[in-house]
Amino acid sequence: MRRKSALAAAATAALALVLSACGGGGGTAQQPAQSASGGAAEPAFNAGLTSVFNPSTKKGGTLKAAHSADWDSLDPGDTYYGYSFNFGRFYWRTLTMYKTGPGPEGNTVVPDLAEGLGEASDGGKTWTYKLRSGLKFEDGTPITAKDVAYAVARSFDKETFPHGPSYLNELLAWPKDFKGVYKTPDVDYSAAVEAKDDLTVVFHLNKAFSSMDYVVQMPMTAPVPKDKDTGAKYKEKVVSSGPYKFESNEIGKKFALVRNDQWDPATDPNRPALPDRIEVQLNVNADDLDNQLIAGNIHLDIPGTGMQPAALGKVLPDPALKARTDNPIIPRLWYVSVIPDNPPLDNIECRKAVMYAADRVANQTAYGGELAGGEIATNVMPPPIVGQEKFDLYASEGNKGDVAKAKEALAACGQPNGFSTTMTFRADRPREKALAEAMEQALAKVGIKLTLKGFPGSSYFSDYAGNTAYVKKNGVGLAAHGWGSDWPDGYGFMQAIVDSRTIRPAGNYNLSVKNPEVDKLIDQASAELDATARAKLWVEVDKKVMEDASILPVVWAKSLLMRGKGVTNVAYNEGQSMFDYVLLGVE
Repeated sequence: MRRKSALAAAATAALALVLSACGGGGGTAQQPAQSASGGAAEPAFNAGLTSVFNPSTKKGGTLKAAHSADWDSLDPGDTYYGYSFNFGRFYWRTLTMYKTGPGPEGNTVVPDLAEGLGEASDGGKTWTYKLRSGLKFEDGTPITAKDVAYAVARSFDKETFPHGPSYLNELLAWPKDFKGVYKTPDVDYSAAVEAKDDLTVVFHLNKAFSSMDYVVQMPMTAPVPKDKDTGAKYKEKVVSSGPYKFESNEIGKKFALVRNDQWDPATDPNRPALPDRIEVQLNVNADDLDNQLIAGNIHLDIPGTGMQPAALGKVLPDPALKARTDNPIIPRLWYVSVIPDNPPLDNIECRKAVMYAADRVANQTAYGGELAGGEIATNVMPPPIVGQEKFDLYASEGNKGDVAKAKEALAACGQPNGFSTTMTFRADRPREKALAEAMEQALAKVGIKLTLKGFPGSSYFSDYAGNTAYVKKNGVGLAAHGWGSDWPDGYGFMQAIVDSRTIRPAGNYNLSVKNPEVDKLIDQASAELDATARAKLWVEVDKKVMEDASILPVVWAKSLLMRGKGVTNVAYNEGQSMFDYVLLGVE
């Protein structure tokens, strides 16, 4: 389970007491109860953190949503943004999923396509899942174990699908000659994942691994019918296994979902499927999106990472608007990768100069301050991750940066007058642009000159900051981005962003940590069966990364999430780290 720090929990409780008690109440995630008055619940600050706000069982209406960028991909095998994992459950189902609804139970996984959680054997190297009976695709074709196994196998190809997670690539015992279902269509991949029969999926791992139920809640296990698979074009017409299917899809512009009449609610205790229709606008200006949400023109901000700085000036001073918001502490770090690929940042002392020169307060301000941005981060793992410990290897007075120590580090790396490098950020995220500008100003004080370059979020990791050839060719030294836990332990948060063995030509999320000592500690931690000892080892991983000066933490995120007008069943889900989208309905 994720845990709030005592201070943050006390602050949240105090704010809730001052501003009002939680609104709504009663009901489960699957069968939300009507509000006691029979009408809309009274808005209250943080009302969606511990209960379902404005509960209702009413079906019908159109849920209107907007996204400030393009989707990385609607293909379940090629997506890795948290919002996509959350929203995608409208049209896909996976073997397991996070328990719907608010509170700590949202951090636990429950069966979805599977009728129960996985059965481990062979000391944790083999995992077996039994599918529910009666599952169907949108065309009425039965969903079988072969469709799940094929989906996992197709996601192996990271050239065709550069965005998706690589956990199963690394964990499963793939045949040496398997290059993917398109490059090597005749290679038998059952040594890694197999369909024992129509309802039994078996995973064969390279080594014992205890978090498999968390891994298979990711969309790589959403079934794909082989005869409908169009490879890289599948994102244009995904075949639904969930309660909604695509009515239309204009890539980069908008799409609409309507009810899937082949979805059987008797097979799905997790999704109430309340709206008749879901409409999503893409590439909406982030500030305009906030304004539309405030005004009630849209119901949902898809990215789910909080309001932009421009909106905060309207919302926080206005009691009525603030009462429509929730302010959770989330297992997410906003940070800057300090990339060692190009000189002089291949020298650790030059990287340390960046760490010391950064103005942490200015960086926090760029993200919206303590309430909307988060707590100043001094190391990688956020407080909600089990076993997290705080430490600070680059402390400075008032968190404003230490110019003297930065200059000492520059002298030690042979750059006493500073150096020049490029810093990238996602242009459709105003807070990342503000962070880049804050870094530019702070580092200039010690002679480090930054050239700032913004790129689209949808291709940021595949074509730019996460593309190793681009980084080397264009001299990228710093890259702004963030990371939320894939599940709430050290492995679920750290491995994907600090294990050098995950790095590939494109689609990287580890942009900068390339340290064999870190990799060795990761192996120790992931194999450790004792939970307490395992948590301590992940702290050691954190310390080794900070000693390497390859990640500059910015803030452990809090987000200010606004509940849309006329939306029912609003609850912050700890597993998703945002509102639980599949619960939502409209009045």
